[in-house]
Amino acid sequence: MSPIIKVKQLGKRYTIRHEARERYTALRDVINKKTKTVFRRSKKSQPAKEEFWALKELSFELKQGEALGIVGRNGAGKSTLLKLLSRITEPSTGEIEIRGKVATLLEVGTGFHPELTGKENIFLNGAILGMKRHEIKKRFDEIVDFSGVEKFIDTPVKRFSSGMYMRLAFAIAAHLEPDILIVDEVLAVGDAEFQEKCLGKMNEVTKEKGRTVLFVSHNLSAIQQLCPLSLCLQNGRLSQIGPTKNVIDHYLDIKEENCKFIPHSNKDIYIADFFVEGENSSQLIPGKGCLFTLVIYSKTVSAKLHFGIGVNDKMGNRIFTPFTKYDSEGLVLQQGDNQVHCQIESLPLMPGNYDIHLYVGSAFDAYDYVAGGVHLTISPYPFFKYTMPVEGQGAVILKQNWYL
Repeated sequence: MSPIIKVKQLGKRYTIRHEARERYTALRDVINKKTKTVFRRSKKSQPAKEEFWALKELSFELKQGEALGIVGRNGAGKSTLLKLLSRITEPSTGEIEIRGKVATLLEVGTGFHPELTGKENIFLNGAILGMKRHEIKKRFDEIVDFSGVEKFIDTPVKRFSSGMYMRLAFAIAAHLEPDILIVDEVLAVGDAEFQEKCLGKMNEVTKEKGRTVLFVSHNLSAIQQLCPLSLCLQNGRLSQIGPTKNVIDHYLDIKEENCKFIPHSNKDIYIADFFVEGENSSQLIPGKGCLFTLVIYSKTVSAKLHFGIGVNDKMGNRIFTPFTKYDSEGLVLQQGDNQVHCQIESLPLMPGNYDIHLYVGSAFDAYDYVAGGVHLTISPYPFFKYTMPVEGQGAVILKQNWYL
C-alpha cells in the first residue's frame, strides 16, 4: 500500500530580526529626525538578522489507517509540522505528498466565522472539506449530539466559550469523514469527560473507518492509548520514530536531561531548594518512610501559608499530593530561609522514576510553583523478596499481609 502522507527532507526556516526599538517616540522626535536626514547623509545601519530553523531535514511516511503520535518539548517544531501538513504555511525545503482530504484542529476556533451560528459553521466547514450539502445534512444531527452544544447551535459562535468552540470544532472535524485528521494540543481545553470522548472517537476513526490521524499532545497517556506509532522531535529535527512506548521512553530521557530545578529568586517568597531523605539512608524504598524537605525563602515574616508536593509518574499522571490544606491552617515563615518538612510514614510508590511538583501559597493565591525539575527514584530493594513487579500492575504498592 502506498503511503497517504510522505514527507521528504522537510524544513521550515524563519528570519528573526533583532532591531532596537524605542519605547516611546513623540511626533516632534519623528519630525526632528526626518529633518536631520535631509542635511546629513548617513549610512543606515541594517537591523541584525539570524536564521532560525523550526524544522530541518525531516522525513517519514504514514499509511492509511495509521495513528501517529507526535511528542517533543515546547519549541521542538510540533505545531510547525502540523501547519506545513495542513498547507497553512509553505515549507522552505523538502517535499510533502498527501493523498486525500485533510481536516485540521490546530487552535480553538480555527476555520470558524465568529459572526455565523454554530449550525452555519458546520455547513461552512463541510464545504471547505469539499462535501456536498446533502452529505453534511446527513451527519448534522450526529455532529450536534456529539458536541453537546445543541442548546446554542443557533447562536453566533463568537459568544461560545473556548470549551464550546472546542467541542463543536472537534465534532465537525471527526464526523465529516476526512481521510486525514490532524489534531494539536487543543483537546486540553475540554473537560476530562469530553477528552475521553474525543480519544474514543479518534480510535474509532482509525481502527473502524481506516482514517489516518496525527495527534500532538503533552498527555503521554493519551498518545500511548491512541497511537501505536510515534515520532519525537528535538530542536526541529527527528529524534526518533517507531513504536510509541520506545519513543516515549526516549522522550522522557531527553526531558530528564534538560530538566533542572531553577529557583524563582525574584519573588518575595519562593522555593529555594528541595530534597528527600530515606528512612535509613538516601535510598528510597517502597513501604519505608521518607522525609520531604522544602527550603522556602521569605523576604519578611509571612502570614499563614500552605505547601504542596505533587508526585507524578513518568507519563505525567498525578499519583498523590501531600498538602498542608488537608490537615493544617498553614505555617508561618520567618525572614530568610525556612525548612518545611513533610514526613511520609510509608512510601507507597512502585519502583521507578517520578517527577516532583512544588507549591507554596496562601489560602487563595500561589506565591511560587515549580513544575518538574526535581526527580525521585524509587529502588526495588530490599522490599521485594521473591519477584519484581511488572509493568501494568499499577503505580502504588501497599503494605500487605497475606494469610490462609
